[in-house]
Amino acid sequence: MSHQVTTEKKKAKFDPIFHNRLVNMLVNRILKHGKKSLAYKIIYRAMKRMKQETAKNPLVVLRQAISKVTPNIIVKTKRKRGKRGESTRVPVEIKSTQAKILAIRWLLAASRKRPGQNMALKLSSELVKATKGRGDAIRKKEEIHKMAEANRASAHFR
Repeated sequence: MSHQVTTEKKKAKFDPIFHNRLVNMLVNRILKHGKKSLAYKIIYRAMKRMKQETAKNPLVVLRQAISKVTPNIIVKTKRKRGKRGESTRVPVEIKSTQAKILAIRWLLAASRKRPGQNMALKLSSELVKATKGRGDAIRKKEEIHKMAEANRASAHFR
């Protein structure tokens, strides 16, 4: 009999200016090569730009964008037993924290794809578009939902 020790779940920390966990999650996903101060600069410039563009609190815009991009369901590939190693796509519900992480990842990927040099500008415009229900991140979410709907028949596999 082994004595398994349960570890405490890590809680996301707060960022220094907005004191918000969501902003810190965004900073940690945008981070490259350990340059956290640069990641903070990009996020704060994007927030400033969103405030100028929408005349709203940038945290509210960020929350709205992430909630609109957050998927309810994802599609995982499962292997069938027997039948020559066939694999099927199975729609699976997703936890809220994992869904938020996916939404942040999609928003950052969509903003990186945009043309231009300034990442803060690209990120702010992608977030504003996401709040309006447009943009590449929203398209990605709809694509995943359509795929899940198409494979609804194989939902019993899990």
